Amino acid sequence: MQYDEFITHVQSLAQSNSRDEAQRATCATLETIKERISGEEAQELASELPQELSKCLQGREGEPDQSFNLQDFIMRVSQKESIEPTTTAIHVRAVFAVLQNAIKPEAFAKLHQHFSHDYEEMFGT
Repeated sequence: MQYDEFITHVQSLAQSNSRDEAQRATCATLETIKERISGEEAQELASELPQELSKCLQGREGEPDQSFNLQDFIMRVSQKESIEPTTTAIHVRAVFAVLQNAIKPEAFAKLHQHFSHDYEEMFGT
């Protein structure tokens, strides 16, 4: 999936007012995923995405994953986006849905394994 297509899908699913909002939501979500998984896994995920998005996953090479729950995940993304958590949850759900279609099924399954049961609502299609 190309960058423009990815962002267009996020914007549509999130019912965002602007493309800029969808871009911010996407990068903020990917940056938070990067904090949740190890640096090596972030690099693997980055290799599946367009270059513009892979940049959001760089910078933690060699670092271990951090464990935090869904509420903390949404709060972190919310702070990065500077918006309300309720809107952030919609954005995160949209990014996860597009991500599921943008990368290989086995890569998405591997990513899914890193998230605890409380994240299941983010992995719904």
